[in-house]
Amino acid sequence: MRRAAVLLLIAIALVLLLANVLAPYPYATQFRDAPNAPASRHFLLGADSLGRDRFSRLLFGGRMSLLLAPAAALLSTTLALLFGLAAGLLGRRIERLVAAAADLCLSLPWIFVLLAARSLLPLNASATESVLVTFGLLGTLGWAGPCRIVMASVKRHQRSDFVLAARAAGCREWRIAAVQLLPNLMPLAMAQFLVTTPAFLLAEANLGLLGLGIPEPAPSWGGMLRELENLPAAIAHPWIFAPAVLLVVVTGCCHLLVSADKQTV
Repeated sequence: MRRAAVLLLIAIALVLLLANVLAPYPYATQFRDAPNAPASRHFLLGADSLGRDRFSRLLFGGRMSLLLAPAAALLSTTLALLFGLAAGLLGRRIERLVAAAADLCLSLPWIFVLLAARSLLPLNASATESVLVTFGLLGTLGWAGPCRIVMASVKRHQRSDFVLAARAAGCREWRIAAVQLLPNLMPLAMAQFLVTTPAFLLAEANLGLLGLGIPEPAPSWGGMLRELENLPAAIAHPWIFAPAVLLVVVTGCCHLLVSADKQTV
């Protein structure tokens, strides 16, 4: 199952990266004589209310999300490792300071912080600026949960024989962190990366549902999910569920990899 999940994620990523080749039309092209066109050989997933090809928009929107969500997850995981190691090795004061900062970040309502940041952007902000701000905030605010887990793991490793032996040999704290602790924390960091990546994808989708995601005409999976608000039309045209199905598949594959890592450990 784990191998199947990895292969499926790689296949989805390759298809999205080749959107310029595989998409039959540019994502912003409007066919005004075919609004809400059903699925056909010309429009594999039909056309939206503006006559834009849904399949093309699905590929281009997914490419942006699947490139930036892992980048935001990598940022949050890196911050969690740095703060967790600092809290575990630099004394009780630093540990209490990092723990208090993590508790503060965990208590913040993420969705309102993102909404406030998005509302501060000018109305004519480009799609690139909007996306970078959104995923940058996700990566910056998402360090707190993984950091708590890293701090607990660092405390446990500090009582291990190899760390005590390194201290007895006169190794400095930075060397203990880089040589002794960091390699043992990498499986935990990978698990946190796999957990936060789909969480950031879903966060962007939530913003898109509220109309505060990537601005038009640039596509995103969250923006395409807004069509599901008209449930009778979605039931009559099931191809509208394609972005939701892809989100579920990507999220499920990531969580399957995390579960497999836990069973291996």
